[in-house]
Amino acid sequence: MAAAMALMLAGAVIGPASARAGDGPAGFWEGTDSWYMNVTGSGPYGEPVLGGDYGGYMGMIGSWEWWLGCRGAFLAWSKLNSAQADGNFTAYGKGVGTGGYWFMGGPGVDPHYNGAAGEAYAWGARQAARALSDIERLTGNQRVIYPVLWMDVELPGIRPAPDNGWDSVYTSPCSGRVKQRYVRTALDRADFNGFWDYLSAHSSYQPGVYSAPEIWSRIFGTGAASRISNTDEWTYQPETSDLTQAPAGWCRKGGCARFFGGITSASRHALMWQWSGGGGVRNGYGDFDQIDKSRAGPGAGTSG
Repeated sequence: MAAAMALMLAGAVIGPASARAGDGPAGFWEGTDSWYMNVTGSGPYGEPVLGGDYGGYMGMIGSWEWWLGCRGAFLAWSKLNSAQADGNFTAYGKGVGTGGYWFMGGPGVDPHYNGAAGEAYAWGARQAARALSDIERLTGNQRVIYPVLWMDVELPGIRPAPDNGWDSVYTSPCSGRVKQRYVRTALDRADFNGFWDYLSAHSSYQPGVYSAPEIWSRIFGTGAASRISNTDEWTYQPETSDLTQAPAGWCRKGGCARFFGGITSASRHALMWQWSGGGGVRNGYGDFDQIDKSRAGPGAGTSG
């Protein structure tokens, strides 16, 4: 995803990292997300490359550009990895099962953009409604067990909208042509709130967000609009290509997970860390995630 297309990239093959004997510390799992990874075993399944148990799968259930039919849109979903993660959870009590994320569009790719906060809020709500229907369409008889549905909020650097409409307004969602190089922070937050509120009111899923500190502050600033004290988080900073540096908890050799919007690793809303494969960092295999099982559950509050 260029600099920030964190969930989608894989690179040239490199030698395998040293396998780990298990998962640690207690309550944390290693998992994968997005594109297919070669998960080993026949049940219970093992985490690719790293060793230990396969602790969960997070897949792309949909996106604003896929929904609107933009050229080049794609879904990064592995039905097999989802089934393996679900199997580990239901049959062996290992990991967190399957979860989903929605690649979210900002106000600038809203087909009905008019500069009003009310429309931005409605656009966020429409995306949440579509995300819920996409879960049913994609999974069929497979269960999406993880209780959090993630909003993927980032600046991917790819067509048709390199900023996903968070920073600029486009002549039409799929055109790739900018007509206004500015979006008010209040509109961005209204979009986020619309998704958050619709999901909370129409499903049992807890709203969560995938992003990183620098991306988050660029979109939402550092003021009140950036604060999300009641929203579960999945970060991808700092990331590494070195798979021998698998984390234990929220830290590994070379750095600790950095959350955003007022959340820290000590918060009950800090749930996941994409420590390799995020932020455009290629490791030769795909995306690896550290998951805090003990904190996965419903949050509290309204609109983040």
